Amino acid sequence: MVHPEQPAAETFIDVLIVEDDPRIAEINRRFIEQITGFRVCGVATDAEQAKLQLERLEPHLVLLDIYLPASSGLELLYHIRQHHRGTDAIMITAAREIEAVQEAIRSGAFDYLMKPLVFDRLKETMQRYAAFRRELIRLSDSSSIGQHDIDRLLSRLSDSTVSSDGAPMLPKGIDKLTLDKVSQAIYSIKDGMSADKIAKLIGISRSTSRRYLEYLVGLGVIEADLSYGIGRPERVYRSRNADDRH
Repeated sequence: MVHPEQPAAETFIDVLIVEDDPRIAEINRRFIEQITGFRVCGVATDAEQAKLQLERLEPHLVLLDIYLPASSGLELLYHIRQHHRGTDAIMITAAREIEAVQEAIRSGAFDYLMKPLVFDRLKETMQRYAAFRRELIRLSDSSSIGQHDIDRLLSRLSDSTVSSDGAPMLPKGIDKLTLDKVSQAIYSIKDGMSADKIAKLIGISRSTSRRYLEYLVGLGVIEADLSYGIGRPERVYRSRNADDRH
């Protein structure tokens, strides 16, 4: 019987916990199950277990530790981005190296939480993720999206952390002006474009273009494929509703 204050089973967001310390995994499990709308569908203590459970359970969200036995949480994050596009990740770790934080964010992690975990901070992140996911679902039901839709989605991503003037803050290395230019360029064309072409179109470096494009891929608002032409394969970016505009 479903408790009247809890959502129906199909509305739960399923969470996979990847943590090599069973005691910490149990604490995280108890925390998650105190947050309305979420449930823990599995616990993995290493990368191989995690990959098996990702295939079997197809969770919506992974709470992922960076330090795993015989592997790296970042490597598992790359695996998730490549093979489980519908699954998001939040990093929970004691790692304080700025490089690890930057790499996790640039690779599509929704958030990065430090151990020891603070319940209120976790709850805020999970509620923000739920709002972000609802917005993604809403957009997926639309025949086309515009700049205001992207802005709304980004506000769901960042609205828990605001600057002094009330504007949402983005990850380090991502500024709103450039992000808007990259987004407008992608949504103004019918066919996919490479990072190099986007860079030339709006007047930024190729590396900057690629960083912003990969950030948008990580959010799920655009997609990327490999184009096999003459020479090396090229990564091509396009809006998710590009086919609707042909």
